[in-house]
Amino acid sequence: MAHYAILNSNSEVVQVIVGKDETDKTENWEQFYENLLNQVCRRTSYNGNIRKNYAGIGYIYDAQRDAFIPPKPYVSWVLNEQTCLWEPPIPAPSDLAAYRWDESQLTWVAL
Repeated sequence: MAHYAILNSNSEVVQVIVGKDETDKTENWEQFYENLLNQVCRRTSYNGNIRKNYAGIGYIYDAQRDAFIPPKPYVSWVLNEQTCLWEPPIPAPSDLAAYRWDESQLTWVAL
């Protein structure tokens, strides 16, 4: 069993489906689902072995990086080129307290 992300014309994930495992070499399964659904299809993986991150609705498929990138949570956050995940400009505190990001102050605020 494998998972496939269905993309719209802007490379945004609009659906994730369960499909045939690509270890079954009888068919190019990405191409099969593209033809079946008449939309671009890219395989995705829960463990990040394929295309960096598991695709979710609203994620963007970046063909140049061959990666699924989640929606940017805040304007100030920057993309980590290795993980293709967004990171805050200031790392979160490492203690055990709960924090939330305050975009207006560009800082972490204890809950």
